[in-house]
Amino acid sequence: MDVRTFRAASMQEALSKVRFELGPEAAVLHTREVHSGGWLRLFGGRHQIEITAATQVAVPSRLPTPPEASRQVAPPAITSDEPRSGIDSPSPINTAVDHDHLQQQLGQLQSMVEELCHRSQRERGHDWPQELFELYTDLIDAEVTDELAREMIERVRGEAPGEELADRMLAKARICRMIEDEITVAGPIECRAGQRRVIAMVGPTGVGKTTTIAKLAANFRLREKKRVALVTVDTYRIAAVDQLRTYADIIDLPLHVVSTPREMRVAIEQLSDFDLVLIDTAGRSPRDSVRLRELKAFLAEAQTDEVHLVLSSVNSAKSLSRTAEDFSVVGTTSLVLTKLDEATGLGNLLPLLRHCKLRLSYLTNGQNVPDDIAPAERQRLARVVLGMENS
Repeated sequence: MDVRTFRAASMQEALSKVRFELGPEAAVLHTREVHSGGWLRLFGGRHQIEITAATQVAVPSRLPTPPEASRQVAPPAITSDEPRSGIDSPSPINTAVDHDHLQQQLGQLQSMVEELCHRSQRERGHDWPQELFELYTDLIDAEVTDELAREMIERVRGEAPGEELADRMLAKARICRMIEDEITVAGPIECRAGQRRVIAMVGPTGVGKTTTIAKLAANFRLREKKRVALVTVDTYRIAAVDQLRTYADIIDLPLHVVSTPREMRVAIEQLSDFDLVLIDTAGRSPRDSVRLRELKAFLAEAQTDEVHLVLSSVNSAKSLSRTAEDFSVVGTTSLVLTKLDEATGLGNLLPLLRHCKLRLSYLTNGQNVPDDIAPAERQRLARVVLGMENS
């Protein structure tokens, strides 16, 4: 039995090491999350995934050894009459003691291996059929968390009929439906002539708020022939106003730049005749409570109908969930996910979609204006997360 331990920054990387070193038939005996160790743990350090795996599990029998076997494993007697300096000839009593000690060690080893196997079955679902284990690795490759991936596999095993468990694609389709059930969509922005809608985009820096506003403005102005106006309060970022002004000039839209809540109120009053007013805001750190209160004051003066939180799909699951929670203080109503084309996997979105109370409005997958944006669809996003469809 070749038992080895592997460590990596993620479950996906650790499994890849197991496959490379021990082959696809390797059995996972145990996993745990460990600290990088050493004196660095005093300052935070890094967490890693540790996997113990083996090429095969072969344990000795606990049955008593027959006399013939005992005679075969016993060391040969020394027949020479010449004395050996410093070495005593083994006596039958010493041989029996050594044999009993060996049997005791073998019994302990067998108990340890059995415990490892049982723990593997409890913790890792080692008794899954091959099709389900392969599906589990697919979820890990899609950056679904280990805990959520195991939960989904166990649900499939408990709910699906036997013939479906034997078909990997049918089992994957069932998981796709599970993910669909976790997603709620808000639908696209409704814009009617003569009924002004005020929509704001908020979120951290660098998530694509300005580009998203440009895409929406171009679609409503050029394709739906609505009267659209732009307002920006992003006076912090260098060239942010110039970027939005460039889009406004190309699409032929009015642009108002405001720097105080009072100026926001005045600008919104001047745009009462427009069908759609899109507000671009400065990126805010979700941990900066002062800036978030300032943003809330701007939005209150604008009397927004909808506040869309814009988040990047390349961020970690923990960061996405934390940001969504922190931005809730400004009155967010919908969620926009950007940069789907830049993410190596989209399983990190599932905890956000499961726990966030916001409904999905739009998905973006590129920088092209007015393209690379579409209203969110539950079925399509679930298939993209599982790698069944391109983003």
